[in-house]
Amino acid sequence: MSNAFSLAPLFRHSVGFDRFNDLFESALRNETGSGYPPYNVEKHGDDQYRIVIAAAGFQEEDLELQVERGVLTVAGGKRERTDESVTYLHQGIAQRAFKLSFRLADHIEVRAAGLQNGLLNIDLVRVVPEEAKAKRIPINGQRPVLES
Repeated sequence: MSNAFSLAPLFRHSVGFDRFNDLFESALRNETGSGYPPYNVEKHGDDQYRIVIAAAGFQEEDLELQVERGVLTVAGGKRERTDESVTYLHQGIAQRAFKLSFRLADHIEVRAAGLQNGLLNIDLVRVVPEEAKAKRIPINGQRPVLES
C-alpha cells in the first residue's frame, strides 16, 4: 500500500512555494531515526531559537556543525583514545557516532554553538532582510484613463 498523495491542490492558489512543497515531500519520505542523541528545539523569543543536543561523553573536537543549503547538520563521533589506564567495568554512556539534520526556515542563521555540561547548545536567530519584510503598496487614487 502506498502512502503517496498529491499536494497540488494545496498549492493551487500560491506562488513561489516550491520549496515548501519539497519540504512536505521530503518529510513523507523521511525514515524515522533512532532518536539518538536526544535533543530539544526551544523558542526563546519571536526570532530566537535554540537546539539543545545531549552530547554526554563528547568533547568539542568530537563534534562538527555545518550549514549547507538551509540544512544544519550536526555530526559526532568519538576519536580513538589511547588511554590504556582505564578499564570499563560498565560503559553505559553511549559514545556511538551520530548525525542529525535540521532544515532551517528562510532567514534563520546559526549565531553561536557551545558545549557545556554535556549539552550542545546551538543558538539560532531569524534575520529578515529589509527587502523581504512586508511593504505597504500605495493605491493610486486616480482612475485609469480609458481611451475611446
